[in-house]
Amino acid sequence: MNENRTPAKFLGYGRPDGSVGIRNHVAIIPTVCCANEVAKKIADQVEGAVALPHECGCEATPQLEIPTRTLIGIGRNPNVAAVLLVSLGCETMDAEHIAKGVAGSKKTVELIVIQEVGGTIKAVEKGVRIAQAMVQDSSEMKREAYDLSNLIVATECGGSDLTSGIAANPAVGAAADMIVRAGGTVLLSETPEFIGAEHLLAKRAIDEKVARRIYEIVRWWEQRARDEGIRFHMLSRGNIEGGLTTIEEKSLGAIHKGGSSPIQGVVEYAEKLAGRGLCIMDTTGDDINSNTGMLAGGAQIIVFTTGRGSPVGTPIAPVIKVTGNPTTYEMMRDNMDINAGTILEGKETIEEVGARIFKEILEVASGKRTKSETLGHREFAIFRIRGHAY
Repeated sequence: MNENRTPAKFLGYGRPDGSVGIRNHVAIIPTVCCANEVAKKIADQVEGAVALPHECGCEATPQLEIPTRTLIGIGRNPNVAAVLLVSLGCETMDAEHIAKGVAGSKKTVELIVIQEVGGTIKAVEKGVRIAQAMVQDSSEMKREAYDLSNLIVATECGGSDLTSGIAANPAVGAAADMIVRAGGTVLLSETPEFIGAEHLLAKRAIDEKVARRIYEIVRWWEQRARDEGIRFHMLSRGNIEGGLTTIEEKSLGAIHKGGSSPIQGVVEYAEKLAGRGLCIMDTTGDDINSNTGMLAGGAQIIVFTTGRGSPVGTPIAPVIKVTGNPTTYEMMRDNMDINAGTILEGKETIEEVGARIFKEILEVASGKRTKSETLGHREFAIFRIRGHAY
């Protein structure tokens, strides 16, 4: 592979709003947790449709800002060809507002209200008919070649150990730099895992405003931890057993996922990205909630590092699992896509593994299925400031 001579491209689905998807899902999205089962029953009966159950929808109105933004963003994600919203009918979540927000992407959106159609059986029957038509329409779409400027790659880590910071994360960072050089976008998330390393990220900000924002989001999480008695500076049992000693040590390893490119900006959880290059999204450190936020921001693919092993996937985007631990790779081959443990074994350099990850990103973006996809992992959760998800 010589990305310097031939511009990197991937095969994707062009969307009416100009974005490009790498998957072609019909999303069945409940607007409240009370509609979860109906959404799942609809998706279960229509191949090509996927349900996204969650625990939001009836909070007090001020608490719905983030869940509302998230559901709209998920519906607008380029990997989604069409959306069927399922509302109960009496929730505080504004289903019509979400429908209008998703429709702004010019894709097909329909809404059914369980209380109005007459209960579960009638809602499922109507939903299946709608979803079936959506899937048939989307199946006629064909992949075409697109530049990497149309790709947003999210980065995530979970179940970290000492190999994450010295092998897997730096290798993903090398791939991230290649994505940025090719005109694409990379997202770095999990703000609590910047603690102790925020000054290094701030030095790479394109201007003082971005640098100041990096410090602000870290301070916010530290203050919230103090307010609620959460000890962010204490590592999880898994991290400790994996050889990490302090949160600062974990952070120094975690930020390597973003590579070395200048940081163009900082966006809120589930906020749509503007511009290209390396950006930060202010998310929780919880893997599933963080993934959801980045997908709502427009990411089509996630590269996820794990030293101890994680099976996590998402409903609408492929997740490429990278481990820097050779033992974990052997023990969890069913879940791992890339073995970066070859770096520790002296078989490959960080740059060589980074090139392998870059190649895998292009192949997955063009249709290759990841381990999490083939196993049906579709974990999904929405971060909420109150009723914390972290």
